[in-house]
Amino acid sequence: MAIKTPITIAYGDGIGPEIMQATLAILSAANALIEPEVIEIGEKIYRQGFTCGIPDDAWQTLKRTKVLLKGPITTPQGGGYKSLNVTLRKTLSLFANVRPCISYAPYVTTNFPDINLVIVRENEEDTYSGIEHRQTDEVYQCLKLITRPGCERIIHYAFEYAQKFNRKKVTCLSKDNIMKMTDGLFHRLFNEIAAEYPDIEHDHMIVDIGTALIAAQPQRFDVIVTLNLYGDIISDVAAQVAGSVGLAGSANIGAHMAMFEAIHGSAPDIAGKNIANPSGLLNAAIQMLVHINQPETAALIENAWLKTLEDGIHTGDIYSSQSKQKVGTQAFAAAVIERLGQKPTHFKPVVYQPGSYAKIECYDAPLATPSKKELIGIDIFIDNPNNIPAEQLAKTLAPLSEKLQLIVITSRGLKIWPNSSIEAPFLRHCCCRFQSSADTKQLKQIQHEDILQLLSKINTLGLDVIKTENLYTFDGELGFTLAQGQ
Repeated sequence: MAIKTPITIAYGDGIGPEIMQATLAILSAANALIEPEVIEIGEKIYRQGFTCGIPDDAWQTLKRTKVLLKGPITTPQGGGYKSLNVTLRKTLSLFANVRPCISYAPYVTTNFPDINLVIVRENEEDTYSGIEHRQTDEVYQCLKLITRPGCERIIHYAFEYAQKFNRKKVTCLSKDNIMKMTDGLFHRLFNEIAAEYPDIEHDHMIVDIGTALIAAQPQRFDVIVTLNLYGDIISDVAAQVAGSVGLAGSANIGAHMAMFEAIHGSAPDIAGKNIANPSGLLNAAIQMLVHINQPETAALIENAWLKTLEDGIHTGDIYSSQSKQKVGTQAFAAAVIERLGQKPTHFKPVVYQPGSYAKIECYDAPLATPSKKELIGIDIFIDNPNNIPAEQLAKTLAPLSEKLQLIVITSRGLKIWPNSSIEAPFLRHCCCRFQSSADTKQLKQIQHEDILQLLSKINTLGLDVIKTENLYTFDGELGFTLAQGQ
């Protein structure tokens, strides 16, 4: 008897139960060798007091099966509820989000019939860390955290994916013309890692023009690798340009666990009406079958799904002049089941070779030799509700420390002192940068005690220090950027 792979099933919220039921019916009819274990997560669990949206026993099931097929989740608005999707990805270390975007013209309406691209999105870092603070009456902060191991891992994964699936080119999208340290690191590592794959073409684009080209010339892309926020945005753009967000599935891959889901939301407005398109979740399930090394079953289902599209049997969201029959969720699933064993004639039949798509292994690289890290200054952010002018603030702060010089005062990153005639509208939130020397070539190491003494003196002045950020050099290179206009 063939051994079945245990998988965890979460029906989700909104249309989730309907499309999951349809998807599981297709998997069963195709004799997929899976053994489902159901957990309950999502809105109902939030309402029971689990603010993360998942109970403790569900974590244990996930750790045992290591594979999750998940319906869409509704995150309650307001309050302290965090996105369960983000929580799952980070808790399970699902560092790679893989989203294929393919056009199915002429059966699904699109202006671009030749789209066949894959977006590989970093899944754990960036602004999705969700670290936010309110600092003053007017100013809110969101931290963007990028790590070298995180960048290396996702970039390696993108090239390994391209190699496994016979892709020809990997394109990196970043915004390193503005975020020179975080996005700059991602771009630099992309160039270094690309050199390890000489048979795969590579290029880089600034994310804004890259997004515009995805919308206007998507057929020029093959595999795209990018950071978390950018990847979330461009994958929806690509899916919609290809025909419908409702058709796209995604895989969330880690070194030891994986989660598969549609990219669309829970659509509570159409829940229970039997009109939702199950294709996004079904395509995610096909990715799951490839991942657990059941490629023949994956191909069997995908070819039946393509044949259903060709035969014009469509749900309402993609119904058009090319359609022949409008059906609901369960009738669409029945049509796919009826076509199991058939192959499309317009589309190229899918073939997944056994053993060709073993799990892509991308573990963290060994730690490099630590840099020589020296503390040379501090940025002190001040809430200045009385609008003390920058010139007056500088005269007050400059004499406070013998070892630290006041170098610049900024507001939202823009220099407002010294030698600035700009009237900054957000002076009430300002940053005072102190360094051991005004000359960056003459910087000397200081001690934490020097910073504490400075902060103590500022405190006696009644100024509200809302945040500090230590300034370091690494092997003599600045570990911070200069202010705009500095």
